[in-house]
Amino acid sequence: MSKTWVVVPTRLPIVLRRCHRCASGRFRANGKFRVNASHKLLDVWLLALCVGCGDTTKLTVLERMNVRAVPAGLLELLHGNDPGLAAELLQDPGVRRRNRVALDWDDAWRLDRGAPEQPQQPPQPHPREGEAVEVSVRFAARVPVRPVRLIAEGFGLPRAEVERLLAEGKLVSTVRLSGKLSGDFSFTFKH
Repeated sequence: MSKTWVVVPTRLPIVLRRCHRCASGRFRANGKFRVNASHKLLDVWLLALCVGCGDTTKLTVLERMNVRAVPAGLLELLHGNDPGLAAELLQDPGVRRRNRVALDWDDAWRLDRGAPEQPQQPPQPHPREGEAVEVSVRFAARVPVRPVRLIAEGFGLPRAEVERLLAEGKLVSTVRLSGKLSGDFSFTFKH
């Protein structure tokens, strides 16, 4: 038996950065951009609000860029405050490195365990004795998730049980299942 699971983001992740006003370390990006033109040069920031005090921080996206060098489609998305573009830019390692921020994906994703046109299914019980299930996990966005947590949620098992199955060799994969992953992988659950 084979299955396909998809990790889907449900909202933008929390931006981890120290607030200068209240010393909170968490900002919520709302997908709004600030575009500032000074003659022929353009600056673009993604705005995020502190979850503690509501203060705004600006995450630099473009800095002193010639207006003609920015594609018209991108400029239109920036002016329209496109949430898809905001999600894409938050996941860009260059933007995160330039702004010295990290992302917290807790409660910002869900696991779809079936065809996208089907309603969300309840957790599947683990396979019957002697049955093996091959599961292919795809990521709709680069969401870092622990495979053990995904497997526990997908089969409705406690994480300790999944750890035990992994130690017994009943969960097999070509990738290490004990760390965090943000790219597609597959595993086999032998029972």
